[in-house]
Amino acid sequence: MNVALSVVSFLAAAAISAILLLWLRPWLARYALAKPNARSSHKVPTPQGGGIAVVAATTIVVVAAEIFFPNQFGNQWQLSIVFASAIGLALVGVTDDLWPLDAIPRLVLQTAAVAAVVVALPADIHIVPVVPWWLDRAFLLVGGVWLVNLVNFMDGIDWMTVAEIVPATAALGLFGLIGVLPPEAALVALALCGAMIGFAPFNRPVAQIFLGDVGSLPIGLLLGWLLALLAGGGHFTTAALLPLYYLADATITLMRRLMNGEPVMQAHRSHFYQRALDVGFSVNQVVARVFALNVALGLLAVLTVLSGSTLLNAAALITGLVLVALLLVDLGRARRK
Repeated sequence: MNVALSVVSFLAAAAISAILLLWLRPWLARYALAKPNARSSHKVPTPQGGGIAVVAATTIVVVAAEIFFPNQFGNQWQLSIVFASAIGLALVGVTDDLWPLDAIPRLVLQTAAVAAVVVALPADIHIVPVVPWWLDRAFLLVGGVWLVNLVNFMDGIDWMTVAEIVPATAALGLFGLIGVLPPEAALVALALCGAMIGFAPFNRPVAQIFLGDVGSLPIGLLLGWLLALLAGGGHFTTAALLPLYYLADATITLMRRLMNGEPVMQAHRSHFYQRALDVGFSVNQVVARVFALNVALGLLAVLTVLSGSTLLNAAALITGLVLVALLLVDLGRARRK
């Protein structure tokens, strides 16, 4: 994928996302208003469903690039399956935003979408070579469902998903440009990055609009597909570094709730970033720290790709884990307001 097409795809997705949000906002304010409750971080009713614009912008740019520059990309069948699954999850999300679904049907539909993406992966992708192929695929299925859900869980305050997805997709787009990922993956990463940039001004604290499940679920699926391609191409450490903060916050929180006997399928306010707000952090202070951490993780990921050294990969992963741990500890410290 050439640089000019990459830049155009990024800018087009940002513009389409912003234009769609301007058009959709009055409708969402009327029909998809998120009212504050005991678990909310917002204080006033706010429209949700901004993910419609993000997913639509990403899809429009990818489809247009595939139509007008077909020779730039391969494996269009795989891409079709991935986006059909993402759009299916967006429909699940918009339904859940408007008429909340029970946990089990929601999980079944998420699993079906992830399974379709896993089946569409190239046959030669093997994330953990020491285990049988079928077990490797089972790990991918479970990991994909978890990633879809943790992106949804972590989308709890303004700009949080922007702070995670923009650095991750920017790094993934760079990997595509240097040949580590296939061109179609680079296109998706850059289009999604642009679409999130277009969404960012509307979600800045205090947000005018929320992403909603219609956005967080398919974004998690697309991110999972990109990371699977990266890990399957021999860059497991790189793929682990990019979502490391989300993985740590969501997984530790889940384990803590399980150990305390709390209902894990129920909405809550016990993630590290949510608890930080309760001990005196502002939303801007939290997301600025998360964004800075994710930029650092992205740079470590780039370093692992450029070096190709096993020792350096281990050092980068340890450094990433230390940085994440330091942030989690910092978010737990009370602040003077």
